[in-house]
Amino acid sequence: MSLKPKLSFWQIINMNVGFFGIQYSFGLQQTAVNPLYTFLHAKPEELPILNLAGPMTGLLIQPLIGALSDKTWHPKWGRRKPYFLIGAIFCSLCLFAFPFSSALWMAVGLLWILDAANNTAMEPYRAFIADKLPTEQRPLGFLTQSFFTGLGITLANVSLFLFEKVIKGESTTADGQSGIPYWVYGSFFVGAFCSITSVLWSVTKTPEIPPTQQELAALRAHKGGLFAPFIEIASAIKDMPKTLWQLGLVYLFQWYAMFCYWQYISHSIAKSVWNISSETNKTLYEQAVGWTGLVNGFYNVVTFLSAFSLVWLAKKFSAKRVHVVCLALASLSLFILPHIQNKYLLFAPMIGFGIAWASMMGVPYIMVVGSIPKERYGVYMGIINMMIVVPMILQTLSFGYIYKHFLGNDPSLAITFAAVLLLVASAATTLIKTVKAEEGVQVPVGVGH
Repeated sequence: MSLKPKLSFWQIINMNVGFFGIQYSFGLQQTAVNPLYTFLHAKPEELPILNLAGPMTGLLIQPLIGALSDKTWHPKWGRRKPYFLIGAIFCSLCLFAFPFSSALWMAVGLLWILDAANNTAMEPYRAFIADKLPTEQRPLGFLTQSFFTGLGITLANVSLFLFEKVIKGESTTADGQSGIPYWVYGSFFVGAFCSITSVLWSVTKTPEIPPTQQELAALRAHKGGLFAPFIEIASAIKDMPKTLWQLGLVYLFQWYAMFCYWQYISHSIAKSVWNISSETNKTLYEQAVGWTGLVNGFYNVVTFLSAFSLVWLAKKFSAKRVHVVCLALASLSLFILPHIQNKYLLFAPMIGFGIAWASMMGVPYIMVVGSIPKERYGVYMGIINMMIVVPMILQTLSFGYIYKHFLGNDPSLAITFAAVLLLVASAATTLIKTVKAEEGVQVPVGVGH
């Protein structure tokens, strides 16, 4: 018996290509869905509750899929890959249907299905890295996902900017009013194509490592049943390592802040650069949405350009120190952003924000993976996602009130509020006590582990 075999750089790229399509979809959700709601006549203070789908489906779907995939093995399809594929199929169908929404309720319903599909596809990907890669290659594996996160979201956002320039006209809503511009359709159609094709690439190019006879016997002996995954999740939370609880405190502030950013950045840019709101001038607001896509695309360019540098920095200075600095950079960026009136200068603070986003998508997993028992990678990756979505749920339920009564319906203050929370998250990261990963006993290529 030997350790897990090292994979080549291109093998690691191939196994993560599917993450590109998943993150293209998330990029559309971050930048296009809230403006789409606005085109369907949603009010700014309604945006948090209309985004409840993302955190709720993440809370329910990711730990459930994680627990199920831990107990799954199929000789042909493997352990994690069936969930990638099912999620990608439904994701593509929803993305294709999304711009045909003729009423707000239809768009909200499709977002619930889309988020469930995205979470089904994404959750096993974190465990896939831990399954396949030896300890020394995991930073590269997780930060390769950051690279594809940046690339996917970049192209999603840039597509919004480009299509807004070349495609004219708009649909009508159920009540006969002007609705979703046709340029939005193009971005969602491209997303539908990317979602399924990129996941198919990874599924066909990357074999999973089969379980050993002992592990296979344990899987077969496992008693299933309707409530088994929920019992497993509860047991895992009860036994959760202290490191993960400490990460939960960081995530409380980090992800509350990110949800504020995604919901209000187009409104903030419309105010600071165009000096309008979505209610006062729809034409200029569309320009602000397109430019927001370009700004968000730029920070994701920085993300995929910086992701592999973070691998080296995490090894040299520790993952925890890297994340502390990156969150502080993100905070500084958002403090500056609402005060910029020149649309071209908006890109400057996005450099720091993009580096931080690369860290958020990869470095925390490096910090905690050493604390997780290998037979529970799936369920604990799902629980880590619960730590992401619980702050988002809190944000969707609470921030509409905060925005209206404490921030005076000012989107610039919403971005500043997010900056404060990211600074708190940076401080909380210093409290994490990391555990060095120990490689379990594994087997050579082509044989079970």
